[in-house]
Amino acid sequence: MPWKETTTMEQKIEFICEWRTGKYTITELCKSFEISRPTAYKLISRFEEQGFQALREQSRTPRKHPNATSENIIDGILNLKKKHKYWGAKKIRELLFNDFTKQQVPSVVTVHNILKKNGFVCPQKRMRRVKPVYPIFDPKECNQVWSADYKGKFLMGNKIYCHPLTIADSKSRFLFTAKGHYQETLKAAKAEFTRVFRIFGIPEQIHTDNGSPFGSVRTIQRFTQLSYWFIELGITPVFSDPAHPEQNGRHERMHRDLKAACAKPSAYDLKAQQRRLNHFVKEYNHIRPHEALNMKTPAEIHDFSTRPFLEKIPNFDYDSHFKVLKVTQNGSIRWKSYYWVYVTAALMGKYVGIQEMGNGIWRVYYRNVFLGFFDEKHLRNKEQATRLETNLV
Repeated sequence: MPWKETTTMEQKIEFICEWRTGKYTITELCKSFEISRPTAYKLISRFEEQGFQALREQSRTPRKHPNATSENIIDGILNLKKKHKYWGAKKIRELLFNDFTKQQVPSVVTVHNILKKNGFVCPQKRMRRVKPVYPIFDPKECNQVWSADYKGKFLMGNKIYCHPLTIADSKSRFLFTAKGHYQETLKAAKAEFTRVFRIFGIPEQIHTDNGSPFGSVRTIQRFTQLSYWFIELGITPVFSDPAHPEQNGRHERMHRDLKAACAKPSAYDLKAQQRRLNHFVKEYNHIRPHEALNMKTPAEIHDFSTRPFLEKIPNFDYDSHFKVLKVTQNGSIRWKSYYWVYVTAALMGKYVGIQEMGNGIWRVYYRNVFLGFFDEKHLRNKEQATRLETNLV
């Protein structure tokens, strides 16, 4: 009820005092104090029964609880829980029927609330959406992010397509290579990355689009065989969103210059085309001033990576709380002898780590990189593999 600007208690006392004078009707008092008639009569009734002390704010809690659970039933619930520590509310409620009538036994929710109130229910872990790893769009240092892409095929003079693979540092714009290939294959790309890594070291991230052999929107986390090789080397593969080439805009801008210099017109064959690509790389890095670099060349800005290329992939030891399982030839892991969880065929023969999160939820990692979740409760079909999820909440 609305009162004027004094304390609520003072207003109530003033109302009673005005009423006791007999000068005003209830209607006039209600209008003056801006309260309803039922509120006015309630205050008068309280005053007549107990005096001014009755005007204080009273608890709104019901005086009686006809549906409250009796003490002996509460004791029975707690005793059963102590005896069966790992049982939930449903099972404990079922045992209550042995000692109490159907009308006396409370609901499952009530049993759960009693257990929770007495500290027998542990809070469950909440599964949160795992945030994807995004590229560092504005790197502060060289070798934080390298960008890589196939520029796009163009016909050479001999009517065969050339597919230039380009790799550049996103901070300094230093172009490590522009290598012409006949096809965009894993073998060709891996060979050129290996050559570049041996000379220039390795970065923290490699930013690519979602095209083969770099990524695939159909696979878990968009990872491919090339992505897992990067992970084994200690490099984090990151991707532009599908249909958003502007997220790798620096690299795309360089491609425009490369196309103008090397593909209009193109050379006769791949050997001659590669000479043009090599000339472009040398001029782009050492001669051509770059506006975004205050008219310096990429070679003047770039620092070599301090992380060397590892010729032999080191073994990876998962922490002791991980279950370590081998990925089979069909790209799945066998779970509890009966079920299959599909990971990816790109990891065939390699080992993944499985981490328990509670509530039947397990997280799957390859080395230190998160791949996805699976829920044991969904493993029903022994003949068909369950696929990982990346956005379980």
